[in-house]
Amino acid sequence: MSENSNGFAAIAQAIVDLQPRKTAQLVQDALRAGRAPPDILLQGLARGMNRVGELFAAKEFFVPEVLMASRAMDAGFDLLRPLLKAGDRGNQGRVVLGVVQGDIHDIGKNIVKVLLEAAGFEVIDLGRDVPVASFVHSVREQRPQVLGLSSLMTTTMPLMAVIINELQKQGLRDKVRVIVGGAPVNSDYARSIGADAYAPDAPAAVREIRRLLEPQEKSRDQP
Repeated sequence: MSENSNGFAAIAQAIVDLQPRKTAQLVQDALRAGRAPPDILLQGLARGMNRVGELFAAKEFFVPEVLMASRAMDAGFDLLRPLLKAGDRGNQGRVVLGVVQGDIHDIGKNIVKVLLEAAGFEVIDLGRDVPVASFVHSVREQRPQVLGLSSLMTTTMPLMAVIINELQKQGLRDKVRVIVGGAPVNSDYARSIGADAYAPDAPAAVREIRRLLEPQEKSRDQP
């Protein structure tokens, strides 16, 4: 049976068209037709958000469109949530995200979260204005494979280096990959503070996180 007859393409298109109600209705129709919830998630909702990520990277979509698309995805996912097994989502890896202390600009981080979840990652969102100790505690307790640090201010950007240094002091640095991003950050700065990767935008963050995990997918001890 084709993808179109399954309704997956229509679900993806409803997200691209920024239509939460239509997305929810199409997900409901797919469930009534007997489609498996993980298939609806991955082939419908996630595919739509991946397309949104491509449009955002191409500057055809901007922040308002991405946020509306995320609401459309959430409208569909709310129907799937009680039907999905724990292993149906988050099987690509665990990522902790947060905006460093003193910075309350979290739109970019929120977009990264949406795209990562659509790609099948488990995301632990620490929010904005996150103290150094909270990042370190989360790495120790949650055991993520990747830690994502965001800053949109030059005054808070140095805290990225403080977090990485603190992870080193606590013997945790070799247990997690660190990716950094935000308006004042660039690849040279990322290298200078010992980060593993830099992403200029949300789609790039997803690509870089996938790249970081490629050599360790089978060896990383994930609880």
